[in-house]
This record gives sequence, structure tokens and C-alpha cells, in this order.
Amino acid sequence: MSPDTFEPATIGLAEVGSVPATIRLTPIAPAPAPAAVAPAVVAPDPATLPMGKHLATYLQHLAVERGMAKNTVSAYRRDLYRYVSYLHTRDVHEPAQVNLGHLTSFAQAVRDGADGAAPLSARSAARTIVAVRGVHKFWELEGLAPTNPAVDLHPPAPGRRLPKAISVEQVTAILDSVSIETSAGLRDKAILEFLYSTGARISEAVGLDVDDLHLERPASGPAVVRLFGKGSKERIVPLGSYAIDALNAYLVRGRPELVAKGKGTAALFLNQRGGRLSRQSAWSVLTKAAERAGIEQDVSPHTLRHSFATHLLEGGADVRVVQELLGHASVTTTQVYTLVTADTLREIYAAAHPRANN
Repeated sequence: MSPDTFEPATIGLAEVGSVPATIRLTPIAPAPAPAAVAPAVVAPDPATLPMGKHLATYLQHLAVERGMAKNTVSAYRRDLYRYVSYLHTRDVHEPAQVNLGHLTSFAQAVRDGADGAAPLSARSAARTIVAVRGVHKFWELEGLAPTNPAVDLHPPAPGRRLPKAISVEQVTAILDSVSIETSAGLRDKAILEFLYSTGARISEAVGLDVDDLHLERPASGPAVVRLFGKGSKERIVPLGSYAIDALNAYLVRGRPELVAKGKGTAALFLNQRGGRLSRQSAWSVLTKAAERAGIEQDVSPHTLRHSFATHLLEGGADVRVVQELLGHASVTTTQVYTLVTADTLREIYAAAHPRANN
């Protein structure tokens, strides 16, 4: 084969038998270069934004000067970081640049998730708007903005949500479901009896120290506990006999075994490692007890608080007494429980009175 007749893509070979064998070589194209991957867009840390830096003073004001609880300040921080991140995407970097249009569009964004974050319920959105109104009022007072553009911004009105209470029989079933054969069982019994006896918030219960209890019998003095509510506001709440017995049993036979596993702590309710019991663990104690008791509806620590208030009112307690026991700043907050009681009375009346219905 001469060079003049050679085809670059075909090479003739000797015949094998009577069949000519050929190999066709197909030029291989070079592999394409990998497509450039665009770097992921990382949202800036809200705390480092100009508006975020203005928040630091306000959050400190809430914690120190207004004495707000740590959890409340954390909720405000979360809501306001979302707000300043939203403003950053609108090229707003100083409080004086904010106008009502920015505020109303943000209020809509938190409801439908248009800012890329999770949509909020009406109640949560209202909390966020309250936080935004507060920070703008503060910025105006501090001279960071000439006016307060949030004056005409109103939070959405959430539907009235009545507290969920369970019956006395259901509460008793939950309390009786706890075995007290172990130190953890003694603790669980004590904390559940305590929650129902006092109406305490779960954060108040797990924050207790042993010295906050005064467990003397009425003959030698009232049995009371010192609770620290929202904003570290202190109140004294009496303890019932069932709670006294459960707490004494825990302090004598349960807590010493638990505290020996740790490094020593003044906390009243302890975990298996001898440290302070967390809110999540205390919540788990109640939910497991409710499951054992066969309670099908959702039961949380706040359920016992609601039940405490409702059962007191049904028993004839004055609403202002219940307000003090719960640590509500306003009686208006407590009065929602009277609606539950009134509904119960109407149901009983309708079923029992001979001329209640046609």
C-alpha cells in the first residue's frame, strides 16, 4: 500500500481465511473540560451586618435594663436577625433608611416565606412584628433614626387559642403511672407532682435549687417554693401535700444517688449524670408518663400548668389569686382560663337543666 492511497482511519490487514480483516481507528476527541461550578452563595451572618451591629445594644437593653428572660431575648434575637437579613437584601443598612414599605413587605414575607425562611403562623408572625416595633422605637430614642417608621405597623391578630387542659382524672392517671422503685423514678414522680401542684413553667421547675424549697408541714410553717418567672420575677407558691411527700421522698432516697454521679450541684432536679435536668428531659418524663397512662391527646408541661389553673377556677378560686400563682403580669392573661370554665359550665347546664333546650 503506497502512502498516496493510505486512509488515516483505516488499516488493511492480511486476510484471515477468506474474510479480510480491517480495523477502523476513530480519532478520540479530547474530554471536555469540567464545567465551572459556581461557588455557593453563603448568606452573611446577621450579627456582622451594619444593621445587625445596631441590634447588639438593643438586645443588651432587653436583657439588662428590662430584665427579660434569657429565652425571650433569644427569641427576639432570632426574629430580629431575620429582619436585618431581609433589609440587607433590600440594600438597607442603617435604621434611618427604613420606611413603612420595607416594614409591610417584611411582615408579608414572614407569613408566606418570600424571604427564603420558613413561613410563620399568625401568632409567631405577631411576635416578630412586636420585636420589630420595639427595636425601631429604641433606635428612635437612641438617635439612630429621626422617626419611628413602625408606629403604623400592626401585628396580625392571631385567633384566640384556648388553653388545653386535661381532667383531674387524667392528671391523676399520669401521676400514678410513675414507678418510684429507682432514683430516677423518685425524681420523675417529684417533678410531675411539683408541676401540677404549683402550675410552674417547665423552665422554672428545672431552674430550681434545693434551697428554693421550704417543705415544712403546716404545723411548723407553710410548705412553699420560691419560683423565678419571666424577667427573673420572684413569686412564692404554696405546695400541696402530694407534692411535699414526693419531693421529700426524692430528696431522701433519690437525689443523693444521682448527685453522687456528678461533681456536686445545688440543682433540685438532676439527670442520670448528676447534673441539672434539662427542659427537654423533663418534657420527656411527662410525655412518657402520659403514654403509660393511656392519654391519647398531646400532653406537655404547659398542659399541667393549664390544668392547674383551670381546676383551681373550677374549684372556686378567685382569678386574681390564680394570676399570682401563675406569675402573670396582667390578669387579662389569666382570664382566658375563665372562658374554659364557662364553656364547661354551659355544657353541664345544657345537659342537666330540664329547660335548657327545647
